[in-house]
Amino acid sequence: MLVNHAVSPPPDLAARTSIISLLRRWLKALAGVLLGSVTAISAMLYTVVALLALALAHILDRWGGPVRTAVDEGTLALTGLELRRITRFHGTFSTDALAPRRCRWYLGVRWTIGLLGFGVALLLILCLVVAGSMVSAWILNGDWGLIENSGRVDGGLIAVATLPGILLIFVAVVGVAGVGSLDRWFVVQTLGRKSERLLQQRVAELTSSRDHVVDAIDDERRRIERDLHDGVQQQLVAVGMLIGRARRAEKPDKRSELLTQAHLASQGAISELREVANRVYPVALDQAGLHAAIETMAQRASVPIRLTYELTERLRPAMETVVYFVISEAVTNAAKHALPRLVEVTVTHQRFDRALATITDDGPGGADPSGPGLSGLARRVAAVDGTLTVESPVGGPTVVTASVPCG
Repeated sequence: MLVNHAVSPPPDLAARTSIISLLRRWLKALAGVLLGSVTAISAMLYTVVALLALALAHILDRWGGPVRTAVDEGTLALTGLELRRITRFHGTFSTDALAPRRCRWYLGVRWTIGLLGFGVALLLILCLVVAGSMVSAWILNGDWGLIENSGRVDGGLIAVATLPGILLIFVAVVGVAGVGSLDRWFVVQTLGRKSERLLQQRVAELTSSRDHVVDAIDDERRRIERDLHDGVQQQLVAVGMLIGRARRAEKPDKRSELLTQAHLASQGAISELREVANRVYPVALDQAGLHAAIETMAQRASVPIRLTYELTERLRPAMETVVYFVISEAVTNAAKHALPRLVEVTVTHQRFDRALATITDDGPGGADPSGPGLSGLARRVAAVDGTLTVESPVGGPTVVTASVPCG
C-alpha cells in the first residue's frame, strides 16, 4: 500500500520565505509613502489654487462656469492619480463614483498624511545615516567626534547610543507601514463605497430589530394569555357551574332560571372571545383598511375620541397593524389611567415617505415610557423600522407619537 505524505518545507526555509515576503511588502509600502510625500506637495498646492479659483468663479457668478469645470476636472484627475498610487502600493479597495466635492475634501486633507509620511521617511534616513556613520567610524577608527585622547572612537559611548538608535529605527520602520495603512484608511473613509457602510449599519439595525420582534411576540403572547385567563376562562367556568347547578336542580323553575343564566353567561363569553380576537388582529383592517378600523375602535372606546385621518393611500398591512395597535393601546392606557375628557388621534403623512400617528389626551400626564404597555409598543414599532416617542409631563398633556415607513 502506497501512502502519500505531504512534504512540508524546512522551518528555516519557511521562516526565510516569510521574512523575505515581509521585507518586500515593507519596501513596497516605503515606495508608496515616498511617492505619496511627493504627491502631497502637489495636492497642497492644488488645494490652494482650487480655493482661489472657486472664489474667483463665485465672484464671476454665471461667467465662472468654465473655471468651476476646470477645477472639477483637475480635482478628479489628481484624485485618480492618488487612488492608483494607493492601490498599487497599499492594497485594493472600492469607491463610489468620484464626485468633485468629495474629491476636493479628500485632497484638502490628504496632503497632511503625505507630509507625515515624509517626516517618517526622513527620520528613518537620518537614523540609518547616523548609525552607519557611527559604525564605520568605530570600525575604521575614524574621527566621529566621540574619541578619547588616543584618537580612537570610544566604543562605550557607541554602545550607550545603540539602544535608543535601535528604538528610533524600529519606530520609523513601523511608522512607514502605519502611514501606508492610514493613507488607505482615509481614502476608504472619504471616497469609499457608502453602500458598504450602510450595509454594515443595516445589519446592526436588523440584529436589534430581531431582538425587538422576539420581545414584542413574547409580550403579545403574555397579553393574550392574560385576556383568556382573566376573561373568557372565568366566564366559561361560570357557565359550567351554572349548567351543573341546573342539572342538580329539582324544581323546573329553578332549573330554567339557571339555564337562562348559563345562556347569558355563554353569550358574554362569546363576546369576550370576540374582543380578544379583535385585539389580536382586528378583522376590519383586512376588510376596510386602517381608517375604518380606527373609526370602529373609536366608536367602541370608553372615552370621547376626535379622529383626523389624512392618508390618501393605504399602508402595507404590517404597517397598518402597527399603527392600529399603537393607537388602540394608547387610547386604552389613557382611558384606564388618565381618565381624559378627550383623546385626539391624528394620522398624517410625514416627509421621507413615512406615516405619523399622534395620540394626545388631556389627562394629568406622568405616564412612564418604560412601563410594560408603552415599552411593548416601542418594541413593536421598532420591529418595523419605526420610532415611538412619549411626552407626558406632570399636569399633562400626554402625547404618544409613532412614525413608521409607508413602503
